[in-house]
Amino acid sequence: MRRSGRALPAGLVLALAAGCGTSGGGGDAPPPATRGEKPVVGVILPDRTSSTRWEEQDRPLLSQAFQLAGVEPFIENADGDETRFRSIADEMIHRGVEVLMITPLTSESGAAVEAQAAAAGIPVIDYDRISLGGSAEYYVSVDNEDVGELQAEGLVSCLGDRPGARVIEIQGSPSDYNATQFQNGQRRLLGPKYDSGALTLLTSTQIDRWDPVLGKQVFERNLADAGGRVDAVVAANDGLAEVVVEVLRERGLAGKIPVTGQDATLDGLKSVLRGEQCMTVHKHIRNEAEAAARLATALAKGDVSGADDLATGNTRDLVARRDVKSVLLGATLITRANLRSLVVDGVVGSEELCGGDLAELCRQNDIVSG
Repeated sequence: MRRSGRALPAGLVLALAAGCGTSGGGGDAPPPATRGEKPVVGVILPDRTSSTRWEEQDRPLLSQAFQLAGVEPFIENADGDETRFRSIADEMIHRGVEVLMITPLTSESGAAVEAQAAAAGIPVIDYDRISLGGSAEYYVSVDNEDVGELQAEGLVSCLGDRPGARVIEIQGSPSDYNATQFQNGQRRLLGPKYDSGALTLLTSTQIDRWDPVLGKQVFERNLADAGGRVDAVVAANDGLAEVVVEVLRERGLAGKIPVTGQDATLDGLKSVLRGEQCMTVHKHIRNEAEAAARLATALAKGDVSGADDLATGNTRDLVARRDVKSVLLGATLITRANLRSLVVDGVVGSEELCGGDLAELCRQNDIVSG
């Protein structure tokens, strides 16, 4: 898939309201839209297990941005269940939401929902993940190949000069095209090194549905097959990195073998601070949520030209053979050296990050004073 256009700067934000309200999983949904009421935007988040971001960050940020803009958010979580995903979409389409915004579990289910919405005259935004072969009018995400390249840069930096270093890759779900994009980005830097022998790729395995339990089992098997000899691990996100570190810790190897990550979850940041995970990627989820809310709000209020003005790029869907109007944002490589910046910017609170055994490390890295 080819992407064109520029990644939007971190400054593309909406001022957020102090309060937030949303229909959570099992919560009260807004009534069907009627004339004179606020327009309703339906949002389907994918799960609660592949990353903590969906409930801890995306849900409240989207809710706040929509409410500030005078739009009623109708937010549900599919909990990783295809049947539930379709059921939620059916309900939202039946209620007549003005816009449907989805993070598909698979491209196939996403495309099916998008066809259903199109038949009902409801515009669709793919949020964070694109539905290959689908019909969504817009796509809002981080530039995922750039994220993968940042992971590779972090790994190489953490690894240092170890000619022929042995690498195991624990990649994301084969049903999530984001995972393919992450790996494509990693290959920009790692591919030539594998080809030249500067690095040695032992094995690369995709983990279905980003399942950390499966990821741990796969890594244990890969490590055993390698005779316990590995020099670095590409873990596609912080959830997979966590179980990789857990296995390494059991063998007295945590902190000795660089492990990548992504999402800048609280647990991932703690692991980076401890030195057990060499890096993560902060994807500016606030900016992604706010950009998506701006786009959806314009559509919900009938301002198609305004929505088009926000979509400054295009993403090529090679399955549907079409360009999808896109908002693509940048990301930031996070290591222990610059982790403090996330606290300064309010992405994570020092009180969350620096409790217990991390208090002294936070002082040593100027995250807290004292």
